[in-house]
Amino acid sequence: MDQKPPDMTGEPGPTPPSELSGQIERITYSNPESGFTVARVKVYGHHDLVTVVGNLAAAAAGEVLQMKGHWSSHPQHGRQFNVINHRTRIPATVYGIRRYLGSGLIRNIGPKLAERIVARFGKETLQVIDGDVSRLTEIEGIGPKRVAQIRQAWAEQKEIRRVMLFLQEHGIGSGYAVKIFKKYGNDAVAVMQENPYRLAGDIFGIGFVTADKIAQQLGFDRQAAVRIQSGVLYVLQQLSDEGHVFFPYEFLVAKVTTILGVDQEPVRIALGTLALEKQIVIEDLGQELHEQAVNQKAVYLAKYHLCETHIARRLRRLLENPSGRGAIDADRALAWIQGRLKITLAHKQLDAVRAALTSKLMVITGGPGTGKTTIINAIIRIYARAGARIALAAPTGRAAKRMSEACGHPAKTLHRLLEFSPAEGGFRRNTARPLPADLIVVDEASMIDTILMHHLLKAVAAGGILILVGDVHQLPSVGAGNILGDIIAAKSIPVVALTEIFRQAKQSRIIVNAHRINSGRMPLWEPGDGSQREQDFFFIEQAEPERVVEIIVRLVSERISRRFGLHPVEDIQVLTPMHRGIAGAANLNRRLQEALNPTADGFVRGEQRLRAGDKVMQIRNNYDKEVFNGDIGRITAIDGTAQRALITFDGREVGYDFADLDEVVPAYAVSVHKSQGSEYPAVVIPILTQHYILLQRNLIYTAITRGRRLVILVGTRRALHIAINNNQTQKRYTRLAERLAESPIQKINFPPY
Repeated sequence: MDQKPPDMTGEPGPTPPSELSGQIERITYSNPESGFTVARVKVYGHHDLVTVVGNLAAAAAGEVLQMKGHWSSHPQHGRQFNVINHRTRIPATVYGIRRYLGSGLIRNIGPKLAERIVARFGKETLQVIDGDVSRLTEIEGIGPKRVAQIRQAWAEQKEIRRVMLFLQEHGIGSGYAVKIFKKYGNDAVAVMQENPYRLAGDIFGIGFVTADKIAQQLGFDRQAAVRIQSGVLYVLQQLSDEGHVFFPYEFLVAKVTTILGVDQEPVRIALGTLALEKQIVIEDLGQELHEQAVNQKAVYLAKYHLCETHIARRLRRLLENPSGRGAIDADRALAWIQGRLKITLAHKQLDAVRAALTSKLMVITGGPGTGKTTIINAIIRIYARAGARIALAAPTGRAAKRMSEACGHPAKTLHRLLEFSPAEGGFRRNTARPLPADLIVVDEASMIDTILMHHLLKAVAAGGILILVGDVHQLPSVGAGNILGDIIAAKSIPVVALTEIFRQAKQSRIIVNAHRINSGRMPLWEPGDGSQREQDFFFIEQAEPERVVEIIVRLVSERISRRFGLHPVEDIQVLTPMHRGIAGAANLNRRLQEALNPTADGFVRGEQRLRAGDKVMQIRNNYDKEVFNGDIGRITAIDGTAQRALITFDGREVGYDFADLDEVVPAYAVSVHKSQGSEYPAVVIPILTQHYILLQRNLIYTAITRGRRLVILVGTRRALHIAINNNQTQKRYTRLAERLAESPIQKINFPPY
């Protein structure tokens, strides 16, 4: 490499940047978050394609790059050009224009159509599309509808590239440019210049850190009030994502000052301002001690304070209001249902059914095999005989389907029961239009978070009866709150806790071991005395994470399907405590995808490749698509020309633009938290000491209870022992239990939310 002559001190000067020009042949890698791109470029004067690396996030195949940078030699990939800065221009040659149009840059124009367009218009192609797009009808097969689609796509692309270049100029990866444009339209750049912190709240995937980086590049002061206020809201949202409904004032101040790198006083001022603007609520905790917080105040995002206070009020009102139906003679009903079902209910089961016939509100909790389904069946049959209108629901589609099959009565997801309407901006069932049901039974109630519970209770008629069914020993909801646990802890609502495992359930070692783990004992996995119908619980000891991954891949792809006749993708689910690490979800998904779906057409986004046929999981609630956090589906088609994918969830096909595919992740392996409410024929669970931070009893208990026919643990006895002995669940800051324990409230008019 050439160097400058030595300077006056005798030291060699820095190597001046080289200049390079060429046309992009293909993009081989692009990270949407950082903008880092690897491209193969046809450089003038070079016989072979040159590998170019750097922030080229706004570039596309066919474009011409004028670059400054340095040559280097990569130990694996050889000689490459590292770009410091660059400019792009549209191609001028027929070949370049064809590559450019066919790169997928413009929706509805693929390689074949691009070839036909360029064959007709040659070097004038881009001018025709930009200035007189109607001339495309001169090409056979292109009608007015296709022309209109191309006109719109070209106009959008020009604006999206303006957003991309704006982000690129400020050192930000441009992978979110499409989402920013879809949110703000032609005002996107103006919005970012005026208040980039809006991005953190408005655009999924853009957090405060990215918005703050844009703001710093635009010259916003680190001490600016808008920055600190946005930072407070960001931290509170992150804490709610961890499950907290509120956070203690002093702890919050300390956390915000650390994250933002500012003093405490501006944070306290920001908290006061946000409270005055009603974006947050600061509430005195009274005599409650929350880990010796100096300032005993709770700080809520406003929506969580409204939801929690109204949940408590509506639950109490439900208890106080008379039933809309006449009383049912419990003794006669119990005798009738036992004769009808040809069973004798156990003592606790009789208590549960009796409470359901005499209370407006109750909770039934218990582990697997304790007869919850039998009780639900008995309750709904009695109420049906009495002519009651009955609604069954669960938080997820899979749980609702399982409930419907077990009870022989239609069940819906809570979102569908409450008739969520994206067009109307919320749930159509509410206080003004309550559910037309006398009895509402909700299964898997441990999954219900604070916001969903608030909307459910708004839709329960004053004379309605609500029964919550769930397992309080499972992990709490993915969303903020601990609804089922808090209701039980309050001791102001009737609760029946089922503990007896029935004889038939005792034949399943999965169920027996779940209860052993819940009581702090190690599971059994050695062959029994033959009383089991089939061995359904296995432990494979292996300490090396790499070997654990190899064993899991072989189990899923070969051994389980061969021995048990289960489908590797549809019937087997890997559940892992962590996302990162060798035995984490990310690496397991890569390995399982290569084993189970190696050759299908795909879509690359950063380090993630999604392929047709892949099992995927939605990771956020998308009300427009009616797909929710934790829903699992299969990619049925990927259309590179239309830049869309089709994903089937429970038999319903949903379309995704490529820009929205960051809402789904591969789901051959998922976290235990994300598996709540689901049940699989077989689950495989890695359990290693590397997962130490998340090794908790309720996590292992939840994972094991997801398996219906088969559970296999792969790891070490020591890690399993650590998990079972760790019954200290992560604290969630909520006040629902305290609110429910307060004295009865007066009737109140609730504002809408």
